Amino acid sequence: MADHTHHGDEIHFGLIGHPVDHSFSPDYFHAKFERLGLARFTYGLYDLPQIDGWQALATMRSNWGGFNVTAPHKQSIMDHLDEISTEARAIGAVNVVVRCEEPGETPRWRGHNTDAIGFQKSLAPFLEGRHERALILGTGGSSKAVVYALEQLGITCLRVSRTAAHGDCTYSDLTATGLANFPLIVHCTPVGMHPEVGSMVDLPLDGLGEGHLLVDLVYSPAETELMRQGALRGATVIGGLSMLHLQADAAWELWRKRLNLDN
Repeated sequence: MADHTHHGDEIHFGLIGHPVDHSFSPDYFHAKFERLGLARFTYGLYDLPQIDGWQALATMRSNWGGFNVTAPHKQSIMDHLDEISTEARAIGAVNVVVRCEEPGETPRWRGHNTDAIGFQKSLAPFLEGRHERALILGTGGSSKAVVYALEQLGITCLRVSRTAAHGDCTYSDLTATGLANFPLIVHCTPVGMHPEVGSMVDLPLDGLGEGHLLVDLVYSPAETELMRQGALRGATVIGGLSMLHLQADAAWELWRKRLNLDN
């Protein structure tokens, strides 16, 4: 991308998804911009119920540096991009888009995935040798990054979906006894996210116990109902905030390199 660091123009970033009103991203990035003295950098939220036919990529002004993508668009955004990184293509989902521009060329939009590395780093302190099998709740964009990250670590994954066509099994197939075979459980759906804080996926809770590591990618609230129920039964529980920070830091690194920033 052209070097904007010595010019006075504003450089804009943002998040697209639905819903996005409770996203942590604006506060997170505005704090980062302020800390780094990047007064011309801004970050906004763009609530898009549908992305099919979305024309904003073609009309975004030249001051866009890139944007984040959240549910439910991590897969559908791929059809609207000029380039996709090898890792994002392998995962089948994009959560970061970088505007690539060379002098005299039309800007290109390149998709990346930082969810996988964010998840790996957040999980690493808790993983033990016994976590060789994982139950993945959900089959959307976030779950694809989780499965990719775990398979890189040699962990076998079973994907659970509401419908048989999308996963390896459905929630109705799960039994309390069966959960014992999966010491690692990762929840990758929006169920239980603010404001529906009392909601929870249909899991046979009696099967949860001290042998389980339960990860919920939902970060708002900090303790979801699923995490609360797991903790009550002795499971080790982790929320999604650490992964969120780590994937955001990785996204910033991608943008920073394209903008030729030394910060």
